[in-house]
Amino acid sequence: MPDRIVLREGVKRLREIFATAPFDAFRGAELAPGPHLRSDAEIDGFIADTAESVYHPVGTCRMGADHDENAVVDGSLRVRGVEGLRVVDASVMPSITSSNTAAPTIMIAERAADMIAIQP
Repeated sequence: MPDRIVLREGVKRLREIFATAPFDAFRGAELAPGPHLRSDAEIDGFIADTAESVYHPVGTCRMGADHDENAVVDGSLRVRGVEGLRVVDASVMPSITSSNTAAPTIMIAERAADMIAIQP
């Protein structure tokens, strides 16, 4: 299912949940996307205008052991099945760190530089 549809259904489900009695004492007017946006196209437009990645994307080219079917790169950051290509950024992290990703990404780059110098 495309992300757009998942997010749209999430907006609809949240509206249903917050409309239930347990939230009566806490609920005010809907602020976002706003009660005036009801159709799928309107909700999709809101999502397109406001969705963010939180600027810490990781795991899209995750690194892992040879038996890890979800690992795109090996322990030397080489892309499996593509000769001469390495991925050297936060996307190789199998999951997001509990801190900002800048320092671990710098360490990945430093380690990759060492690996490339040894075995280009």
